[in-house]
Amino acid sequence: MLRAPAPTLPADDVLALQALAATIGCDDLGPRFLALTGLDAEGLRARAAEPALLAELIAFLAAHEASLTRIAGELGVAPAALVAAGQRLAR
Repeated sequence: MLRAPAPTLPADDVLALQALAATIGCDDLGPRFLALTGLDAEGLRARAAEPALLAELIAFLAAHEASLTRIAGELGVAPAALVAAGQRLAR
């Protein structure tokens, strides 16, 4: 019996960028993340691809389980996969 291949997750940076876009698009999470980082829209655009910023975003989400679950759900991934990506980006 043939099995369908297991779905693969995007690369850590791609997953984190998707999480960033979903977070910034939220009326409540986006402004809070920007306030905590001290970034404005221009600063965020300039640093969006930096692994440290992406890891910081995922740590921000992981600090509040409901936020992590919400964003992971929007991306169609398990919250643990998002956290693992953040941990790898932080290295």
